[in-house]
Amino acid sequence: MGSKKTELIAGRNPVYEVLQARRRRIFKLMLAVGVEPHARLKQVMNQAQLNDIVVERLPRRVLDRLSSHHQGVLAEVEPYPYVDLDDILVCAQKDQSAPLVLMLDTLQDPQNLGTLLRTAEAVGVHGVVIPHRRRAGVTPAVVSASSGASEHLFICTMNLVQAMERLREEGLWVVGVEKHADARRIDQVELGGPLVLVIGSEGQGMRRLVRETCDLLAQLPMRGRVESLNAAVAGSIALYMAWEARRFERSGGGEV
Repeated sequence: MGSKKTELIAGRNPVYEVLQARRRRIFKLMLAVGVEPHARLKQVMNQAQLNDIVVERLPRRVLDRLSSHHQGVLAEVEPYPYVDLDDILVCAQKDQSAPLVLMLDTLQDPQNLGTLLRTAEAVGVHGVVIPHRRRAGVTPAVVSASSGASEHLFICTMNLVQAMERLREEGLWVVGVEKHADARRIDQVELGGPLVLVIGSEGQGMRRLVRETCDLLAQLPMRGRVESLNAAVAGSIALYMAWEARRFERSGGGEV
């Protein structure tokens, strides 16, 4: 790679979604010599040809040194394109449906972040807000964990409390999902209107000021012996409940 700041996206699905989303500049593709031309890889090659992207064929051992899960293909790309909070609001306005925003408070695990982004894209959230600091960002590992879904989302980084206050001014209801003495059962909370779902970090949950800025707290009812679900699972269930409250609308999402 050259002196310019770049990232390497690994794997057939993540690389394909980067090509499909067309939100990042793609400097080149690297293919392992002799890689089997499965359907997804053929789609990657077709997209590269249509967009005049340089393709280098390299020995597999070269790709192995760059990534342990490349599946025969790597893409050298510019860093992830974060957006402003206004872009998320405009996306919801264009969609002509009740805004649905996911807010993640200092998640640290790229796998958890990737899982939540994949679910968020699947249910058509209009945007995701994460803090500036002390959190996992949208790194190549997160792109891989989301199977490339992150490429189709509007993701903003900013102070969460400020974002919550701004979104509340725009008419959104801020619901923190957390096991807490003051939390209502989530099935007793109205999730079908303009909504921000706030998910806390692994182990610690939401920070105090973030929790106190929520309009209310909601928790998932549990029947078994374990006390809680991890952030990615709880957040994914809450997102699907919000989508169900919208009668599984087909619109939404952050496509450019």
